[in-house]
Amino acid sequence: MAEKNSEKEDGKVRLDKWLWAARFYKTRALAKAAIEGGKVHCAGERCKPSKTPRLDDELLIRNGLEARSVVILALCGVRRGAPEAQALYAETPASIARREEAAAQRKAGVLGVQTDGRPSKKQRRQIHGFLDRQEG
Repeated sequence: MAEKNSEKEDGKVRLDKWLWAARFYKTRALAKAAIEGGKVHCAGERCKPSKTPRLDDELLIRNGLEARSVVILALCGVRRGAPEAQALYAETPASIARREEAAAQRKAGVLGVQTDGRPSKKQRRQIHGFLDRQEG
């Protein structure tokens, strides 16, 4: 049994299992669903859950409002404690800056359009009139 785990750590591990071991997702099923849903990109391209990641591969992982760009430092197919999981990857400085800026904007309420609720009947007529002029 210990031989199988050492083989997995040598470099033959699936991407969904690595994401689970690195604690980006709570279960392998969630990791697989995220990969299939296009939330994980390897080298700028969509990938499959069975892809074998390599050292120094750059992954873009979107989870909710956050997008992380990480570089793979080590391969492991076994889920361990958080400190050991964080040693498997390094987040790029640009990614850290982007996430901090987005968090600051969300906190300030700048992100998105602020509205007073549903448009009134008059506002809806104006919107429809504007859209009709754009089409014609």
